[in-house]
Amino acid sequence: MTDTPLPPEIEARRALMALCAGATAAELAAALDGLGPIAAHEELRAPEPGLVMVRGRMGGDGRPFNLGEATVTRAVVRLATGETGFAYQLGRDRDKARRAALLDALAQIRPAAVSAALAPIRNRIEAERDVARRRTAATRVNFFTLQRGEDT
Repeated sequence: MTDTPLPPEIEARRALMALCAGATAAELAAALDGLGPIAAHEELRAPEPGLVMVRGRMGGDGRPFNLGEATVTRAVVRLATGETGFAYQLGRDRDKARRAALLDALAQIRPAAVSAALAPIRNRIEAERDVARRRTAATRVNFFTLQRGEDT
């Protein structure tokens, strides 16, 4: 089965949502402050915490099983211009979920500005991933097999 590529605008929203999920509440607040005055908006769904079931698979491709529950906060906002932003954030931080939903809505009308405002978060996350990659690479062991003379 081949995966069909998604349209670029959907990929961009996925990347934005992943970036907001990895950000701290303070980072999202700073990003919104960096955008200047925010357009009028309303909460379609006020931030509310709930539970989701986390599923796992043995070996990545085995039969799925229920691992446990995780707390998630969701929010939905609509700008006065009609764009709707969604956010699902791990944990109970309502302000973080509201800010992430607002950034999602703003990215639909000002993608370059939102991308620039989120650049410090993107850089921090990439730097953390780079450190983790280097630490993992430092523990890599290469095994060599020497051929003995009688095996030739």
